[in-house]
Amino acid sequence: MFSQKLAQQSLRRLAVQQPLAMRSSMMGASPVAVALSKNIQTRQVTSNTQDPNEILVQQRLRRPVAPHLSIYRPQIGWIGSSLHRITGVALSGTLYLWATAYLASPALGWHIESASMVAAMGALPFAAKVALKTTLALPFTYHCMNGIRHLMWDLGRGLTNPVIIKTGWTVIGLSVASAVGLALI
Repeated sequence: MFSQKLAQQSLRRLAVQQPLAMRSSMMGASPVAVALSKNIQTRQVTSNTQDPNEILVQQRLRRPVAPHLSIYRPQIGWIGSSLHRITGVALSGTLYLWATAYLASPALGWHIESASMVAAMGALPFAAKVALKTTLALPFTYHCMNGIRHLMWDLGRGLTNPVIIKTGWTVIGLSVASAVGLALI
């Protein structure tokens, strides 16, 4: 079996390196000679005045682009996991920005203490209050609900496609319902 692989590799190497000499190699050079690199055609190195970085840029421009996401049908599993990460980053980023602004507000003369926030929220119309509160609550509720789903996956439960689809839509429905419920409080 090893000798067959060696012969195949030798013939392939010969066919790639000397395509026109392939016919004569069948009669002349043995596969062992090709495998041991005794029958390899070489070419002279030419000096190139072009910048190596420029050559690399040109090669990258001619590379095919992988279709990755554009060829796949969106599925609730990977969309849900992506949104889980996005909401986690958004929630933590918002927390850090708010905490930094709250700590810096006395030095900057901003009034973002609780009393001024309550007064600003109280001045808004009811529809604006519900819309603003829903917008703020939706990432939190989605991240919490989907976090429970991820914990179930970590336990090895619900890893079949029908269950993943069902729980994905359930998480979306519960998240929207609970966000609207929190906004109406």
